[in-house]
Amino acid sequence: MKLLSLFQYAYLILGVLFLYKGVSEWNTDRNGAYISLFFTALAIFMFFFRQRFRKKFDDKNKK
Repeated sequence: MKLLSLFQYAYLILGVLFLYKGVSEWNTDRNGAYISLFFTALAIFMFFFRQRFRKKFDDKNKK
């Protein structure tokens, strides 16, 4: 189960990296910045989705 929680935080790290890339490209390549910001939103969504899924899985194993 520790491996799943590491992947969960990897999504946050990727989200921060895509956010930095999107902000730094905003003035030069607007389309690339939009794609990076989309991946930021997707990574944050995946973080919360995986967190919720892991908690459900842990609760199911406890019962």
